[in-house]
Amino acid sequence: MLWFVSPQRRELARRIESNRARVFRVAYAWCHDAALADDLTQDALSRGLDSLDQLRDEERLVGWLLSILHRCWIDHLRGRRDCESEEALAELPSDEPGPEAHAEARETVRQVRLAVEALPLGQRQVITLVDLEELSYADVADILGIPIGTVMSRLCRARGALRALLEPARGENLLLRRVK
Repeated sequence: MLWFVSPQRRELARRIESNRARVFRVAYAWCHDAALADDLTQDALSRGLDSLDQLRDEERLVGWLLSILHRCWIDHLRGRRDCESEEALAELPSDEPGPEAHAEARETVRQVRLAVEALPLGQRQVITLVDLEELSYADVADILGIPIGTVMSRLCRARGALRALLEPARGENLLLRRVK
């Protein structure tokens, strides 16, 4: 039985092959191993050629090939049974913060709350209204019935005190956001 290949299918196969270098560059960027990148590229192009009938939009050929490469990469990682591959799978990029980020954020909030509680009442009021509620110095002065200069002075002392209280806990220089 003879298989006839349509000119359109032949052209797509040629375009797939012409993207070999691009697919290889992406594979190499992911794995940093030329031999593995070559294997992944070959596997992705082979799968692409075998499933040409699944390509819905010929204009998206490169994206389609790179999604096939991504699946080949994941299959490779899953196929390996050493610790390194499991760590690599666990560290696939995600837009969502992980549990460490949530725990760190909760701890930071707790430390800042404790530090604000330790401030004298006047400083606590000013820093709460200016930095947390984002009110202007004039509005804070009106609310508290004090001059704007006193607001600025208390705010400066409060930020300095917070910095002194929080830096040892963080082990780094903590910059407080300034709102005017």
